Amino acid sequence: MSIEENLRRVRERIARAAARAGRDPAGVGLVVVSKGRTVAEIREVLAAGHRVLGENRAQELREKMSSIAEDVEWHFVGHLQTNKVNMVVGKVRLIHSLDSLKLAEAVSSRACRLGTVQEVLVQVNISGEDSKFGVAPEEARGLLERLVELPGLRVRGLMTIAPLWAEGEEARPYFRRLRELRDELKEDFPAVDLSCLSMGMTQDYEVAVEEGADLVRVGTAVFSG
Repeated sequence: MSIEENLRRVRERIARAAARAGRDPAGVGLVVVSKGRTVAEIREVLAAGHRVLGENRAQELREKMSSIAEDVEWHFVGHLQTNKVNMVVGKVRLIHSLDSLKLAEAVSSRACRLGTVQEVLVQVNISGEDSKFGVAPEEARGLLERLVELPGLRVRGLMTIAPLWAEGEEARPYFRRLRELRDELKEDFPAVDLSCLSMGMTQDYEVAVEEGADLVRVGTAVFSG
């Protein structure tokens, strides 16, 4: 199948998953993750009418942004090192992976120097795996308390990654827990916009939508079918 056909199929599955959960499919955004993909492949996505792309590496993001002149809404979805902040802040719509106060302070400082406000999601390590980045669920509240004090930074919600071994239904408890955590934090921080949940990838995005994902990050299903 072509990238255009794959993209159509992913959108259809998102819509069906939203319908099963009694949600409006229009409320679920798709971030096509283009990590490791060529500019030619990305142009096929753009030709199919999709404009929201996600990158995992700062250097790759910079190279692709310089090669693609089309209007694209870029997201940064991978682990961001503090020494790569200058490559990302002010260049992407949303950073999905803010996972420490140190990184938040670096993002804030860069955004202030640019005279902009960078939107971010707090990455939460719901699964507790040592191999994953993200703040522990019980530490999310404390981090948010510090983030709301930083200028140049706007928290929009939370992000998580389910365990790699968890496919489909196996991922549901992790997504459900992120939604529950978000709802708890909304009560504690009523003035903070925590409306966005970024969760779900190729192997589990339909379950993520059923559990309340507002953004799903899908690459393989779009580029490889």
